[in-house]
Amino acid sequence: MAPALLQFAGSLLAILALAAFAYWLKLGPAPRLADEEAVRIAADEAVSGYEPVAIGLDRSGKGALMRDAAGRVLLLRQHGSHFAGRILTSATRVRSEGSTLLIDTAEKRYGTARLVLDDPAAWVRTIEAIRQ
Repeated sequence: MAPALLQFAGSLLAILALAAFAYWLKLGPAPRLADEEAVRIAADEAVSGYEPVAIGLDRSGKGALMRDAAGRVLLLRQHGSHFAGRILTSATRVRSEGSTLLIDTAEKRYGTARLVLDDPAAWVRTIEAIRQ
């Protein structure tokens, strides 16, 4: 077999092996929340038994805010190939820039979330009520 053909075949096998490894590690495109049902599933995965009564879904599906019947507010945001959730506390800071909401959970490892919502003012009021 010609050396160039062997090199090509070896390169192709290496690429396929790397693709299979990435698939096995569940690497790939960032997850998206397509609708409220996806938000409910992700919320239950983040906080077992959490049942939202109000949902604010980011327009691009990168995260969501929700409130349950007890008044707890859960923030979901992308974290690698899944969503990470936090119940917001009185340490949370929030501000609105037009339709964009910036939410700082005061956790360095979680960081600040940026969500584009349909009614950011209502969510600002909801989050600020936690602080009182």
